[in-house]
This record gives sequence, C-alpha cells and structure tokens, in this order.
Amino acid sequence: MPFASYTFMTDADAGAIKAYLFSLKPVHAAAIPDTLKFPFNQRSLMGLWALMFNPNKRFEPRTERDPQWNRGAYLVEAMAHCGECHTPRNLMQALDQREKFAGTVQAGWRAYNITSDPKSGVGAWSEADLAHYLSVGYADGRGTAAGPMGEAVDNSLRYLTQGDITAIVTYLRTVSGIASADLPERRMQPASSSYSEGLAADAQLHGRAVYAGACVGCHEWSGVSPVIPYATLTGVRSVNDPTATNVVQIILSGAHRQMSDSRTAMPAFGGSYSDEEIASLANYVTARFGARPSALTADNIASLRAQN
Repeated sequence: MPFASYTFMTDADAGAIKAYLFSLKPVHAAAIPDTLKFPFNQRSLMGLWALMFNPNKRFEPRTERDPQWNRGAYLVEAMAHCGECHTPRNLMQALDQREKFAGTVQAGWRAYNITSDPKSGVGAWSEADLAHYLSVGYADGRGTAAGPMGEAVDNSLRYLTQGDITAIVTYLRTVSGIASADLPERRMQPASSSYSEGLAADAQLHGRAVYAGACVGCHEWSGVSPVIPYATLTGVRSVNDPTATNVVQIILSGAHRQMSDSRTAMPAFGGSYSDEEIASLANYVTARFGARPSALTADNIASLRAQN
C-alpha cells in the first residue's frame, strides 16, 4: 500500500477517492490473516517509521517550473506513485532517494530504470515512445509491459487523459540519469531467421529445443514476431537483462494484456516445464536475442516461482 506516496496528494483528491469508493456496492470478504512476523506486525511502530521517512506534507508546486511539469511531478510522485516500484529501498524499507527511479526488483519482477540515463534508463526514448508505452503498454523497439507494469497500464494509466500522459513524460525527462551498471546497451538487430545459426554450443541445445516447441510460433527464430508486434523480442529490455528476471516470470506466469480495444495473451508455461527446462529456455532467449546471456540455474527458477 503506497501510503507514503499518497501523503503528497491534495486533500481534495483524497476526498474524491473516498467519495468514489463509498459509492460502490458493499461486498463482504473475509479478512486475510496477518502473516507478518515480529516486529513488523506491530502497527504502532509505523508511527515511528513515519516520523523518520514519511513527513506529513502535501505536494508543493515549484514556482520556477511550468504547470505541465508540476502536473507531471504530482502524478509521478503522488497519484501514480512510480517510485514505489522503480526506486530501491533502504534497510528500513523506505525509498532510497539517492537511487531515485534507478530500478529494483519488486514481487519477483524487475522494475527497470526510468531515469534519463540513455543506456539503462529511458533517456534515449522519444516522447512518443514514452507516451505510447504509458498509454498502451507497448512501444515499438522497446517492448510490451507485463506483470505489475502491465497491470498498472491496463487498470490505471490507460485511463489518463493525453494531457496527463504528456505531463508525466515532461517530468520524467527531467529526472537525473543514474546508470544501471548491470544492464548492457540493448541489442537492436534481429537474430538469424535460421534455427541452426548463431548458437551451436551444447549448453544452448536444450533451451533451443524448448524454444522450438513452445515459442517459435509467435516469436520466430529471428525474434521478430510474424503474429503481432507486441510479441517481438528484438530490442526488448527484459531480453537484454542478464538477470533474465522478467523473462522467467513471463514464461512462468504468461502475459495477459488489454491492448486498446482487444486482449492479447501469452500462455503460462510454469506448469508445463521443469525449473531446469525454464532456466535453459531463459538462457537461450537472452543469448540469442539479447546483448549478454544469462546463466540461470534450476535453483534460480525455484526462487522466482516462490515469489509469484
């Protein structure tokens, strides 16, 4: 619950959200048991945490900035709470403002760098790319939103006005760049269209066999989808991430998206393949289509499964 970001909301916006929620039909649901362990299950301690990390302050526009920038800052910092996923946390689980928007892992998915760094962030994205990604969850040559980011687009961001999307892009453009050292510059050229070219090492043969059986129909050997552009792998950040965290999560859980007026889906393969097979597949995908291959093991996959 990103209440620390919602602290920045105006009282009027908080009241409007309350009014909407109270207008919905009541639904009874059993309370979920508390699974937090001591001392994290002591609610009174949140008061001390808030004194240190959540000052009771509302968003204050900066007079030296124009209204569009201030609107974008308000949306990013408060309403859309982008930093709650895209900013690492310190030992006390507060946002580490020294690494603001530099990316981190949340709920088993990697929320990537959204600073203005041109190689590992969004500094090289055009305004049109950023706006389309936020509105639709897809940008040509950049990839398709999946997991929690896909949910954010489908359930929230796609309902924003074009003016609000433009304001968010305007603000993000001014976020100081922070380089993610573990993210190489993306490979932008497609792979060979022949399955027999490019990766003949024995270590890749198992992954290639799984890819041939489950993936090639939509993603092709080149990585350029013959079905829909959303399935193209060329240039996608997750495929160019040597940790392959999001590649694995998409293989495990699939991807179900509301794209404009239609739905598109990739099936989940978590129940069809073993941890060893999924590790081999992820390593093959990053080696064939990315800038640097991953080196996952079955233990890595088991750990990511447990975070779903």
